[in-house]
Amino acid sequence: MFPGQDRASSRCRTARYCRTVSTEPLRCAGALIVDHDGRIFFQRRSPQRRLFPNCWDIVGGHLEPGEEIDDALRREITEETGWVLSHVLGQVGEYHYVGDDGLARIEHDFLVRVDGDLGRPRLEAGKHTEYRWLAEHEVTVLDENRDVNDGLIRRIAEEGFAVLRSIGL
Repeated sequence: MFPGQDRASSRCRTARYCRTVSTEPLRCAGALIVDHDGRIFFQRRSPQRRLFPNCWDIVGGHLEPGEEIDDALRREITEETGWVLSHVLGQVGEYHYVGDDGLARIEHDFLVRVDGDLGRPRLEAGKHTEYRWLAEHEVTVLDENRDVNDGLIRRIAEEGFAVLRSIGL
């Protein structure tokens, strides 16, 4: 319940509405893909995207019904880049947030290595417009087109670089 709401207004108004709105947060998996120079891969979401339009993001997305996190991680990497997950270096963190669409999410992010030509990702047409490999000192670029109070992707990146340092990469 939000401040200022009474209990009755916080409940579903009709049975139909209750069946269409999930009471659970959406589960997401994210990949911070690392190259051999210790840089992390980011891609810009297209301006037409409903969630975080024209913003830099990591590879990832929602889990499909019945899908496990590791399976979603593999699927999202291949769908969004054409690369294949080779191994997970470590977990970066678990993030709880509400997107621009008002839906709550729980995102599990991992540092990973992939197989494929790292200079030629196959970005999803209509979903991503460009990509960059960033070193730790370049993370301020991730704030472009983001609400100043958001900072989520930059925080994930900073925590990803911290994990890289902790494992000696």
